[in-house]
Amino acid sequence: MDSTFKDGEYLIVDELSYRFREPSRGDVLIFKYPEDPSKYFIKRLIGLPGETVSIKNDLVIITNTEHPKGLTLDEPYTHSRTFGNTDVTLANDEYFVMGDNRFVSSDSRVWGPLSKSDLVGRPLIRLLPLTKIEMFPGKIASSTIENSIDKSNME
Repeated sequence: MDSTFKDGEYLIVDELSYRFREPSRGDVLIFKYPEDPSKYFIKRLIGLPGETVSIKNDLVIITNTEHPKGLTLDEPYTHSRTFGNTDVTLANDEYFVMGDNRFVSSDSRVWGPLSKSDLVGRPLIRLLPLTKIEMFPGKIASSTIENSIDKSNME
């Protein structure tokens, strides 16, 4: 998640919010690493349950009932190109997550969808370093992310 988050930063995690509401696209999630639940990862939520996530030519396209021909995400938080080609349809209890530094991120492109049961929470406060104290670090409005090209309007 470099440069949104750096090693050694101290975060207080909100473990309650997602018990009462579903995560939104663009949220930063903290979760148990699916391949070793003793480790915790932090990534950004890209795909929601029931959606298809397609990555082609450095673009992330979401297909769902609202956008059956696809919605290309605007991702102002990314700090490197998205590589590879992927098509993943998520089950009703799965999320697709990616790091902001796409070139070096181990994320759903590598180990597959994130199960809802692995979700821990979201960063509530960044306490350290003192120069970067903030509430909801890494937060970006989902409307900003989805304020992009609806491919169904292009035909």
